[in-house]
Amino acid sequence: MKYLMKISYDGSKFEGFQRLRNGRGVQNEVERVLSIIASKKVVVKGASRTDRGVHANNQGVSFDLDINISLDKLKYVVNNLLNPYVKVNDISICDMNFHARFNALKKRYVYKIYKDGKDPFLFNYAYLINYNIDTKLLYDALKIFIGKHNFKNFVSGEHNTYESEIYDISIEEREKYIIISITGKAFYRYMVRSIIGAALMVALHKRTIDDLVSSLELKNNNRFVVAPPNGLYLDEIWYK
Repeated sequence: MKYLMKISYDGSKFEGFQRLRNGRGVQNEVERVLSIIASKKVVVKGASRTDRGVHANNQGVSFDLDINISLDKLKYVVNNLLNPYVKVNDISICDMNFHARFNALKKRYVYKIYKDGKDPFLFNYAYLINYNIDTKLLYDALKIFIGKHNFKNFVSGEHNTYESEIYDISIEEREKYIIISITGKAFYRYMVRSIIGAALMVALHKRTIDDLVSSLELKNNNRFVVAPPNGLYLDEIWYK
């Protein structure tokens, strides 16, 4: 039977989602637990290969499991066996051809900025900034990324295509936080962090919106500062 499981995890305790030889990937931990339950090797497919330090509120993973167990009991047992930094939020049965990555319609990432400088208890969970941020200018800079674009200057690595579409970007100011939400069709490696980093450079008056537009339209190969991973959360995934 094929399952879709939504999980949350503390990315500061792992070296990314992807399975690693040293066992420090989130995928390693989830597969370890499911393999114990199934009494054989279970492989999971993730919706997103979040990088080291990046968190998830609702990462999607799909897997096959051939045992007779209710969804409630499976969720309970998996949560009991997982280490404290990973939690199952929901489990559902899906079509046998379902794939957590390829069946995703859109994803939302959230980025948290803390405006009050140094805090040892928040360092792993937000980007701590001591500067005055022009939030209107930040939003104006972020808005240029909405729509279909070639994001070649805002990703890492070589890809067959750099085309994608961002559906929506919003900013919320909550006490000492600036929370940025970005919803899109698909995201390449470092894409969200590159967009955030570039927009922050504009908001801090270190670059201009015209600089961003030129790079987005591939009129140059200019790159910008990549925001650190600790403020980034894979927040939600919608499926077909």
